[in-house]
Amino acid sequence: MPWKRQNRLRLLSLSTAEHGCSLAVFEDKRLVCEEYWADKQTHSKRLTAMVKNLLDNRAGFGLSALDGFIAARGPGSFTGLRIGLSVIKGLSYALSKPCAGVSSLDGIAYRFSHASVPVCIMMDARRNEVYCAVYHFERGELVKKGNERVCSPDQAVLLAGNESLFAGSGAKAYHRVISDLTDQKAIFSHETMDYVSASALARPALVNADFFDCPENELTPVYIRKSDAEIKFVEKTSILTQ
Repeated sequence: MPWKRQNRLRLLSLSTAEHGCSLAVFEDKRLVCEEYWADKQTHSKRLTAMVKNLLDNRAGFGLSALDGFIAARGPGSFTGLRIGLSVIKGLSYALSKPCAGVSSLDGIAYRFSHASVPVCIMMDARRNEVYCAVYHFERGELVKKGNERVCSPDQAVLLAGNESLFAGSGAKAYHRVISDLTDQKAIFSHETMDYVSASALARPALVNADFFDCPENELTPVYIRKSDAEIKFVEKTSILTQ
């Protein structure tokens, strides 16, 4: 049965795509509260307690009052994503409320929706690579988004062009490389804007009445690249078969 938007829409949005954890609660299009924690124990040991505390002590209503759940589906930390998606799916199932996923890259890009230049989001993927996508906004609305990919910082810069805004943990990690490649023409976000924001993740749901019914918003992980364990397994298998 299609999901029906309520007169008063309450949403919980979550990102565990990176080292930190971002949580946000909305009532209709109004941000009620938002928290960000950067702690090694956040995802595995504190997440459910964080959700409960945010709702009970800051939002002023409990889990049962929520109408839907949103989570960053990737790319990002394999372990972090699995934990976050499992929690959101569990809450959704227990309360019989819809859940959906939004790209982690979108959760950074929408913070710069009023940029007048291309926005290149780069998340650090390790191995001298970044997860990236290039966005074009006009008057606060997304008009074009390039394909999400994993590539070298150099390739990401070529995709975006010199006079672009670069944001995300990858832009921070390769700041000097990007600056040199663009002849110092690149624009960089402030480091406080480089993480995946739960409030930015929720934006598609706030503006699209059919958000939870769209197949492309299904809450499934999008890793883009194989995990280190999978890469090592392929390497070992290749050596053994030679």
